[in-house]
Amino acid sequence: MYKNLNPAKYPRARRAKLNDSPLEEVEQRNVVTYCAYANIPCFAIPNGGKRSKTEAARMVAQGVRPGVPDLMIPRAAGKYHGLFIEMKREKGSTTSADQIAWIETLNAEGYYARVCKGFDEARETIELYMAGRL
Repeated sequence: MYKNLNPAKYPRARRAKLNDSPLEEVEQRNVVTYCAYANIPCFAIPNGGKRSKTEAARMVAQGVRPGVPDLMIPRAAGKYHGLFIEMKREKGSTTSADQIAWIETLNAEGYYARVCKGFDEARETIELYMAGRL
């Protein structure tokens, strides 16, 4: 059906071909599903997304801060109080200065925080963390 799609005519199709790795949203959903099946407590921190200026101001007043990692596993393991993961696509994503600053702060406070590119890297990090091997 889409065999003769002309990327020049359809910018979305062209962008999709430039980066064929799964979207960050899909990768994060897979991590949350994995944690549910493995009986690992995990929750998302909804910092991203498009919002109206009014809603954004409300959320900032309630404590939302730019750069806070996407996921938290609130279980102590080894010498750490908990695990924070900033999810990224396997290819074509960057980490912001705010994200780097939060990761450094959380690590200094006794948490294990890191950027994971894709589901496989996040799953491996979780498994190592839960086994106390980090």
